[in-house]
Amino acid sequence: MAQSNIKVAVQKFGNFLSSMVMPNISAFIAWGLITALFIPTGFIPNESLSSMVGPMVTYLLPLLIGFTGGKIIYDQRGGVVGAIATMGVIVGTDIPMFLGAMIMGPLGGYVIKKFDQSIEGKVKAGFEMLVNNFSAGILGGILSILSFLAIGPAVNAFSNWLMVGVDWLVSAGLLPLTSILIEPGKILFLNNAINHGILTPIGLEQAKETGQSVLLLLEANPGPGLGVLLAYCIFGKGNARRSAPGAAIIQFLGGIHEIYFPYILMRPMLILAVILGGMSGVFTLVLLGGGLFAPSSPGSIIAITAVTPHHAGAFIANYAGILVAAIVSFVVAAFILKTGKQSDEDIEEAARKMQEMKGKKSSVVGALATNNGKLPDQVEKIYFACDAGMGSSAMGASLLRKKVKEAGLNIAVTNTAISNLPADAQVVITQDELTPRAQNKVPAAYHVSVDNFLSSPEYDELIEKLQNPEIRSEDGVVEEVEEPKTDQSESNDLLLEENVFLNQSFVNKEEAIRFAGRALVKAGYVKESYIEAMIARDEMTSTYMGNDVAIPHGTEEAKKDVIKSGFTVIQVPNGVDFDGQKVRLIFGIAGKDGTHLEILSGIAVTCADMDNIEKLVAAQTAREIMDMIDIKSN
Repeated sequence: MAQSNIKVAVQKFGNFLSSMVMPNISAFIAWGLITALFIPTGFIPNESLSSMVGPMVTYLLPLLIGFTGGKIIYDQRGGVVGAIATMGVIVGTDIPMFLGAMIMGPLGGYVIKKFDQSIEGKVKAGFEMLVNNFSAGILGGILSILSFLAIGPAVNAFSNWLMVGVDWLVSAGLLPLTSILIEPGKILFLNNAINHGILTPIGLEQAKETGQSVLLLLEANPGPGLGVLLAYCIFGKGNARRSAPGAAIIQFLGGIHEIYFPYILMRPMLILAVILGGMSGVFTLVLLGGGLFAPSSPGSIIAITAVTPHHAGAFIANYAGILVAAIVSFVVAAFILKTGKQSDEDIEEAARKMQEMKGKKSSVVGALATNNGKLPDQVEKIYFACDAGMGSSAMGASLLRKKVKEAGLNIAVTNTAISNLPADAQVVITQDELTPRAQNKVPAAYHVSVDNFLSSPEYDELIEKLQNPEIRSEDGVVEEVEEPKTDQSESNDLLLEENVFLNQSFVNKEEAIRFAGRALVKAGYVKESYIEAMIARDEMTSTYMGNDVAIPHGTEEAKKDVIKSGFTVIQVPNGVDFDGQKVRLIFGIAGKDGTHLEILSGIAVTCADMDNIEKLVAAQTAREIMDMIDIKSN
């Protein structure tokens, strides 16, 4: 039990460190490109442009890491304090302070988060902005002084100690043994911490003195992973064999090492292949004098070529190190695959395990598996989840509930906010941009991502998977989700004729959303502040629903600004752009106490049919549109 807890802790720690570096990889690429081009030994040396190299690695990259670490802990406010705190370790040392940024960034976010929690509800009205600004500035300043006096020197001493250790390993010919730690560390998502936190700062110091460093190629070497993927191409089975060639191209040319991790997890013995491949590659690099003059981010053959010293010996050494690593890894992996138990390896299951280890859905893994958990044999309830639980999810739930009923399944369908998802949720459906949040909230659930709530093939696929004798009721009656009861007068008040606007045109989506918001305010449904909450909600995740329909509404926090439930319908015949999607019908929504769900169901059912969309867009009167939205259909 204790060993399992330690493993989980290490995995989460690795994921957290990776989350600080991955969003900033483009900055590392930009710095590497400038370095490769303009330093004195670059492709096109330029003294003026090369002056950017030092400040970027000294200030820009650590500050970005520190800001990202703080933001992960406490959003924008945590990011700002984290960046201020990181400045202390940068100025307090004379080496690139990536590791210090990984410490001070999250610490800054944590400190300001705890401070805000301690004063919550205690600040007098009107003084909030003053307290927020001064508290962040004061705490950030204190942390920067602390990092300057203590954390920076401590990290500097640690780095010097590591440098001495590395020098000893090199002189003793033992540097290849580092692969025993590096390769398993990558599988646990410690690759960015190892590379950018330890190897890069030391490697850069060595490169300043000698012009290159082999340390910059230890973790970035694509050879070990390439060998495993090539072995799967020949000796693998099923989906693993079919997907391996594409994965090999992405890993070798794109430098996305993460893509081969599921293949290792399918056959854990393959960890020996990447360790031995890594050791062989390092041995070759040391023997031939290989190395890079700047970090390779990402670890692709293209990036490695760009930062290889520009002489034939360096290119031969580096390519040989990659080739030897790939060959040894391939041979060992081929032996393991041929002699081990032969089965049709489940790459999707391995990818799911990797997602659970990492704690979030990555873009690479998302191409391999879209669901975290397995679909239970007995499903009792399906949850449609969105940010506020009152707009897009309510419409999606209405459509799926209708399909479930038609299929004769005894399964309840309800909508909720992601933050309110119960821990025992079995099936969760979310917009694709929100799926990672839902997976973090309920990782054991079966997750379905959709990009069009009104017309999504995932609905039919889910119904097909659910249709089996174990989940059918004896009499074929479907359990209905209890909807809030409203009388006819309440329903009629939700959508008034004066709140239907025909033949409108807008320059952009913000103008359209503000128009819808002002209409809600004028009708007495919401307070003025609700308009900004509608803008904020769309910035979080687009309120485009599919089928030329958008439903702008406020954030979950803005529910307090809703006076009573109501809608406005805006017809835009020529369309308005919503994040690359043409929207011709806009439903501005204000929901309170669930009284709006009935009309949302009617809108969803009506707008699921594109023929109805065309009729609504062509309608000449507000009454035509109101008559088409079948409030009583659900």
